[in-house]
Amino acid sequence: MSLRALRACLVCSYVQHGTKFQSHGCPNCEDFLEMRGNPETVQDCTSSVFDGLIALNGLEGSWVAKWQRLEGYKAGTYAVKVEGILPPDYIDAAENAGVSYRPRDGSTGDEQ
Repeated sequence: MSLRALRACLVCSYVQHGTKFQSHGCPNCEDFLEMRGNPETVQDCTSSVFDGLIALNGLEGSWVAKWQRLEGYKAGTYAVKVEGILPPDYIDAAENAGVSYRPRDGSTGDEQ
């Protein structure tokens, strides 16, 4: 698998092949982002530009999961930083689902 085909979710930073986001959605955010079967949503809600990879298994008590704001997410591979900002409609969908959106690019999100 080519690393160039990997994408990271803009909400949770989960990393997988772009086609997997389209066929399965994001394991953490599918309920409100609804990427499955929608290539436009995959493009809007993921980024191919990210830094670092973290492999998390057994997130209970992990200081890395806490530091990266990954507590409560599925085990898997996550990006340390993800370039890009989620479009406003998807931010609203996340917040309506009880997920407080914070950009994963290191910014505070106040620039919006």
